[in-house]
Amino acid sequence: MKKLLALIVTLAALWSGYWFVGATGLKSGMAAWFDARQSEGWQAEYSDLSVKGFPNRFDTTLTDPALADPATGLAWSAPFVQLFALSYQPNHIIAAFPAFPTLRTPFARLALKSEKMQASMIMEPNTELAFSRANLAATALTITPETGGRTHLAGLQTALTREGPASYRAAFNADGLAPPLPAALTAQLPETLTAFRADATVEFTKPWDITALEVGRPQPTAIKLHLAEAEWGPLRLAAAGALSIDRTGTPTGSLTLKARNWRDILALATAAGALPQSLAPQIEQGLSLLAGLSGNPATLDIPLTVSGGYIKIGLIPVAPAPRLSIR
Repeated sequence: MKKLLALIVTLAALWSGYWFVGATGLKSGMAAWFDARQSEGWQAEYSDLSVKGFPNRFDTTLTDPALADPATGLAWSAPFVQLFALSYQPNHIIAAFPAFPTLRTPFARLALKSEKMQASMIMEPNTELAFSRANLAATALTITPETGGRTHLAGLQTALTREGPASYRAAFNADGLAPPLPAALTAQLPETLTAFRADATVEFTKPWDITALEVGRPQPTAIKLHLAEAEWGPLRLAAAGALSIDRTGTPTGSLTLKARNWRDILALATAAGALPQSLAPQIEQGLSLLAGLSGNPATLDIPLTVSGGYIKIGLIPVAPAPRLSIR
């Protein structure tokens, strides 16, 4: 009995020592990371850093964290952020965010409000901390730019799953998406979209790991779009295809675009000012011809090519191709 008791006491002492060493290393490592970002010219600060959760968890709380990267113009701040990990599985982290974080990009400052926002990250157990799987979920999310035009989502789910050395399956789904509507469209469309989702496999220049923050973001080199779709009342848009992306972010490849009730989509785009009224008749005439070739005049099924910096129908450029790069 005494031997058993001695064994229990010894194991408890060893586990306590492990936890305190781990908690101390975690706290000092995080403080050093913030110091390193400051030395690189970032805004990287917090008012308090604590690690609790003895004996089975490492519960880290950063109070008033603020990060801003001058090279990209991206910045994020919040009243707090909490990181939770089991002490025997420290590479699986759950992050909990406050109701009112702020995100700033070179194009807009966004105020976020959410009833609940959490992320889950499983990383490779090495110093690079490459993501094996990452998820972000939010409920009752409202995004408000400084310029106005609030967007509300009943739910948001994103997932990134590593499938190769620098290849990831990316999924996105927004439930109850209610974007800001021009006054001309409020009586013609439901307040929320029925569906807004995408599923793709993306190749990057390098894995997503700690250097994505410290050095630079991995850049996409190829995208296989399995399906992207949006449904808004009677309107439906869907796309699939494959693109390769060069060092400048210019895509090359092909996409297939399917549009249901495309004439209504065209009319709404014209009413919203997204399409000049002077061009609408010519565009409708051309699309009518394409819809007739597909056999269903109410549905468009258009093969698109992307090359030379343009999106084309056949050899005819119809729009500039977007630059696909991550700041």
